[in-house]
Amino acid sequence: MWTLLILHDAFDGYTRFDQFQESLGISSSMLTTRLKSLVVDGLLERRPYQTSPVRHEYMFTELGRSLHPVIVTLAAWGNSRLTPTERSMILVDAHSGKEVEPVVDAKTGRRLDDSATYVFTAGPAASDAMRIRYATRPAIPADEA
Repeated sequence: MWTLLILHDAFDGYTRFDQFQESLGISSSMLTTRLKSLVVDGLLERRPYQTSPVRHEYMFTELGRSLHPVIVTLAAWGNSRLTPTERSMILVDAHSGKEVEPVVDAKTGRRLDDSATYVFTAGPAASDAMRIRYATRPAIPADEA
């Protein structure tokens, strides 16, 4: 859970240890551990921003930035289970300020919330067990695989 909250704060522009700690109320040792993991996993990079004493900031890598749609979708999912007055944050269009719901298929524009409409199927690298699991599901057309 802390990792997702750290990533969310990073997408809000937080880069420094003290910013994350103040925002989240997380212990120094837990924050240190989580930030190290995010660096090792290639989602954040640690850069010095001050030399005396040495202080670092944490910036997204390209891989880390690619998680933005995932974090946005998780936030939208959470908000969908709350009444409008219970929401502590709302996703809006940065230019218009209008609330948005990002949970749509980019190709068709249809909502992804219907679990009967969208299902997983075996991909090209699927193991035999995965292919058996999804044997009754639609296969990916050859021109898309």
